[in-house]
Amino acid sequence: MWEEPIISGDKGSGAIFFSHCNLKCVYCQNAEISSGGKGQSVSIEQFIDIMKELESNGAHNINLVTPTHYSEQIIKALTLYKPSIPVVWNSSGYESVETIKKLKNLVDIYLVDMKYMDNDLAFNLSKAKDYPQVCTQAILQMRKNQPNDIIDNDIMQKGVIIRHLVLPNEIDNSFKVVDWVFNNLGKHTFISIMGQYTPCHLALNSPKYNRPLKPIEYKRVINHLNKLDFDNGFYQDLDSANQCFIPDFDKFSN
Repeated sequence: MWEEPIISGDKGSGAIFFSHCNLKCVYCQNAEISSGGKGQSVSIEQFIDIMKELESNGAHNINLVTPTHYSEQIIKALTLYKPSIPVVWNSSGYESVETIKKLKNLVDIYLVDMKYMDNDLAFNLSKAKDYPQVCTQAILQMRKNQPNDIIDNDIMQKGVIIRHLVLPNEIDNSFKVVDWVFNNLGKHTFISIMGQYTPCHLALNSPKYNRPLKPIEYKRVINHLNKLDFDNGFYQDLDSANQCFIPDFDKFSN
């Protein structure tokens, strides 16, 4: 229920979390599965059954969370079975154009992070110095795959949503991200500015990042967004910066 309103709606999004990750974010909220590898091994057929179960339980969509490094297996599964509800590619944005091209006609919605427009920051926090270049090209291909945003009964059916997590002490980076989205995708783009940063994982040992956002930091980014006059912006209540919103992955592990 904790995704953007046009994803979660009133019935919830059918989230499937994938273990491991192709980034190494020091502030990762899901480090148990991204770094620790917690989770269950499933076959292609079992994965299809999971999608069918979520579908039959009334989820608005199938929400594939951090799926990039399993893209070949997921493509095979979606080729064998395409759900009747939208498939959401919920990713870090650090993926190749070739991968995104393969997802055309299989993925309906791209719910994609745009973390950094600063190479040094990308390396220091996620060990991916080329993140800005890789992510921007992937997002442009996502827009080509889904050129139109389609909303039906307040729920997105097709389209692209750009997410950006505001980080403590890194407001200039957030300004650059918002500017890139506006200049390259336009004011009608669905953009979600997240204030849910909570010190987790290795960030607990960092004097610079071992604190929540200050309200003034988040407000400055929102004000910058509003100055650009985006039509479709999502903001968060800063109360979302709480570890109680992190899933209990022990319930879903072997």
